This record gives sequence, structure tokens and C-alpha cells, in this order.
Amino acid sequence: MTHSPSATSLPRIVVMGVSGCGKSTVATLLAARLGTPYVDADDLHPAANVARMSAGVPLTDDDRAPWLDTVAATIADAPDGVVVACSALRRSYRDRLRAGAPGTVVVHLDGTPELLASRIGARTDHFMPASLLGTQLATLEPLADDEPGTVLDVTATPDELADAAATWWRGHGSAPAIAQTSGLAQVTETGPNGRTRP
Repeated sequence: MTHSPSATSLPRIVVMGVSGCGKSTVATLLAARLGTPYVDADDLHPAANVARMSAGVPLTDDDRAPWLDTVAATIADAPDGVVVACSALRRSYRDRLRAGAPGTVVVHLDGTPELLASRIGARTDHFMPASLLGTQLATLEPLADDEPGTVLDVTATPDELADAAATWWRGHGSAPAIAQTSGLAQVTETGPNGRTRP
């Protein structure tokens, strides 16, 4: 049994990762390659959540629950498929998205804490402060072997990442993906659920 998109399914793709991984940029490029709409899940947060994060206060699971349900509904209601940039750090969050929008797959953008911190420090256009990166990394639960998705190394360029994600989607999990190796991007074969094999 494989854990990858079906040949007839529309793209329901969540580009996930902690702050600074490039979710929005890569998801935008991926949506353009697949001809689907792009949605930033940050735009779906209620004002109270944005205020908490802007103040450096981590969200609780109770804070996230209605937001995740809104994200799932947005995915499920997209008639032509959709690519969503969403942190989706815990397995339970991704399960909630898949329960509300069956067929959703995940592209996890992974990078070292040092690289992610440097990227956040250079940003001026986002409400997420760098102080929350440590909390996000502690919260992060990598994709499990039974989760449909692939993991890409953010040392690659956004265009390379979008190309790799699009190739994986079109190949239904059997195409090459950019894996993490000594700070460099290389191409490796993916397993049946799209996760890279060592």
C-alpha cells in the first residue's frame, strides 16, 4: 500500500515547516507550477491568534483548533485543488487537516536551526518574531512513515524546491526529491510515501 496522491486526485498540498523555512515562497511557486490557487494559512488566523504571536506568545492547541478547521475547510472547498502554506508542526494538526480535507498531502521544508534563525532575522514583513523559533522547533514532529508527503531540504533554492515538489506530486511519490545532506541539496529516491530514503 502506498501513501501518495492518487492518479485522478486534484492537488491538495500543504507546504509545512517552521517559521523561516520559506513556506509561502515555495507554496506560491508550487501553485503556479500546478496551476492551482495558493493560500497562506497565516491569513486565516483569527485576530486574537495574530495578536498573541505578534507579542511572542506561543499558541495553545485550543487556539489552533478552530484555525486548523478553517484551513481544512479551505482545502476541501477548493474546486481546482489548492496549495496551502501552513506550519502544521504536529502530527495531530496534520491529522486534523486530513480529516477535514481527505487526500491532503504534505511537503515538509526542513532546515537547520541556524539557517532558519538567520532567515527570520532578515525578515521585516511577518508578524512571527524570531523568539518563537525555538518553541516551533520543539513542537515540530517530522512526517511519520505512514503520512503522505515528502521532505525537502531548504538549502536548495525556492525554484528548485518547487520543481522537486511538483515532480513528486506528478510522479505520485515515486519521483526524486531534494534531501538533506551536509548542508547541500542532492537528489535521492523517495520511498512509497514520498519520504526520502537514506
